[in-house]
Amino acid sequence: MSVRSWWLMISVGLGILLNPLNSSMVSVAIPSLQNVFQLDFTGVSWIIFSFYIASSIAQPVMGKASDLFGRRKIFLTGLVVAFIASLLAPLSPNFGWLIVFRIVQSIGTSMMVGVGMAIVRIHITEKQATALSVLSIFLSGAAAIGPFIGGVLIHWWNWPAIFIINIPFVVASFVLAWRNIPKDELPTSVARNMSFRKWFELIDASGILLFTVALVTLLVGLLSAKSFGHISLVNVIVGLIGLVALGIFVRHELKATSPFIPLRTFAKYPAMTWVNVEFMLVNVLYYSLFFGLPSYLQMVRHVSEFQTGILMLSLGLCSLITSPIAGQWIDKSGPRPALLVSAILMTLGSVWLVTLNPTSPVISVCLALAAFGISNGLNNVGMQAALFQSSPKEIIGVASGLFNTSRYLGTIISSLLIAIVMGGTFSFKGFQMLGIILTVIALSLVFMSRRHRESAQLHESQVQ
Repeated sequence: MSVRSWWLMISVGLGILLNPLNSSMVSVAIPSLQNVFQLDFTGVSWIIFSFYIASSIAQPVMGKASDLFGRRKIFLTGLVVAFIASLLAPLSPNFGWLIVFRIVQSIGTSMMVGVGMAIVRIHITEKQATALSVLSIFLSGAAAIGPFIGGVLIHWWNWPAIFIINIPFVVASFVLAWRNIPKDELPTSVARNMSFRKWFELIDASGILLFTVALVTLLVGLLSAKSFGHISLVNVIVGLIGLVALGIFVRHELKATSPFIPLRTFAKYPAMTWVNVEFMLVNVLYYSLFFGLPSYLQMVRHVSEFQTGILMLSLGLCSLITSPIAGQWIDKSGPRPALLVSAILMTLGSVWLVTLNPTSPVISVCLALAAFGISNGLNNVGMQAALFQSSPKEIIGVASGLFNTSRYLGTIISSLLIAIVMGGTFSFKGFQMLGIILTVIALSLVFMSRRHRESAQLHESQVQ
């Protein structure tokens, strides 16, 4: 690749790493935020929910917006939005304002993720696979070292540092992107002549609104019922509003010409649907550990943020080391053997969490982290390969969008699961219960992986 291509990749990479970095750094900051803002664990969980809900909506919308307004413009605008959010978040007078700036940060960083890959695909024509693999390192590497960086920052400074650390990345990416990302060659008249009504139809604004209302009200209803220890009339009403909004959303998406989530695709391609279900469960498992373990270490075992960050680094490093090895294995044997091994490792890791007791050496959690880290490395490649196998080529763009939606739903469910199991206070018994639930989910993935592997083998024998 040319020198200019490398500079373009670095420009884009420094921008797209901000989304996974900020989603992972906060895992170590939760106990600190809980103490500063005097919240229970359920309340502080909204720092996670808000980011993933906003990301799940913003990324596909910004992908569509880039087709109209230009990818360079969307990327640079995202950097400006992320800069403003990172600057103002540490000044939040209360937790409500922090959530607002967290949502703004999620939208800004999602704008870059939504168009970053497209910029590289369009402007780097030689060795595209290498270029995309480099961007994947930015994404997976940022997620892997996020807890470690967060732990160091909070240990030496305080929680505002996890927002301030974004500023040098944003400035560097903006300067480089301004110089290296080519200007968009778009018929500007298309964007100028498009009415607001047409634009809203294109992004399915009604579907987005219904999806948001359904998700938020259902989360509020479930979390409030758990927080107050009983089901009140308000909880029931909020829950019913969520269910009604969900039903209207499903009906709307089935009729929409440009649906936010194309539900008909799931019914048409059942093999692809099962891959998305598996991927959602994988993310429930992984992120339950990712967000639950740091809080357990700090609030139950009284481990410092710095030490927690170091321990969590083993999760990320195992994942990073495994990914390239998994790629070679899957190229030879297909995705199913790797996914079966991944499910078994997650089962062993979950069982190990259940066997921990208050006197177990803290270092022993590294065994569970290593199991989940290796399984995550296998899943990063294996689930993507399984998606390509199960999805017709003509809908691969739609399939990739649904795949990302499954990822975000898994992360949101993981946060909800932790909040419901723990309630207001993070405890050892709650953590053990979480381990039991994760074991059940992992065993279901073992069953699903074996079933799909046997089906694939039967299909191959019939073809031969």
